[in-house]
Amino acid sequence: MGAPLSSPTLKRERELFAQGVRLVAGMDEVGRGAFGGPVSVGVCVVDASVGPMPTGLKDSKLLSAVAREKLAPLVRQWAVGAAVGDAAPEEIDELGIVGALRLAGMRALAALDVTPDVLLLDGSHDWLTPEADSLFSAPTEFSLAVEMKVKADQTIACVAGASVIAKVHRDSLMRHLDGVYPGYGWAAHVGYGTPTHRQAIAKLGLSPAHRKSWKLESTD
Repeated sequence: MGAPLSSPTLKRERELFAQGVRLVAGMDEVGRGAFGGPVSVGVCVVDASVGPMPTGLKDSKLLSAVAREKLAPLVRQWAVGAAVGDAAPEEIDELGIVGALRLAGMRALAALDVTPDVLLLDGSHDWLTPEADSLFSAPTEFSLAVEMKVKADQTIACVAGASVIAKVHRDSLMRHLDGVYPGYGWAAHVGYGTPTHRQAIAKLGLSPAHRKSWKLESTD
């Protein structure tokens, strides 16, 4: 067995506060690899007065659904700002997954009541900062400093917080799809490519909630 995963900490946030940074945001996405539903991006902002993180906070993938549901409102209370942005399946089809992630991330930032100075982004690829040749045009005033870290959702508290609120938000949207497009089992697989979901697509075809550009009807 491997070593147990450690809980996230506020170490990186406090290092940035010591350098004079006022507001630090963590950002994480959920739904990137799903067959249907939106891609959702959460953002969680803390300042130098931040208190201890909510007990039990971890990357959303390491938590049960019940634990995530309990933690999400605590994360929002703990942070000085928190929001989730979505990009719909048709926007994913139009922009591609990276463009859709950027759109959802921009929407999350626009929904905040505060403006972060530094953003800690999970992963190794900065999909948030607009590219000069991108089809998606971001506000010209975009000047947010973005810092990448692999497994930031497991090691940095504000990124873990972002992962929890994004996951709870998106799961709620996917449960709603059960009533809108019945027969696919949205609440169980939340859009991912489980055998049951693949069988439903083979039987029923694609719904408006599926990502058409992913050629799902030919998926084995």
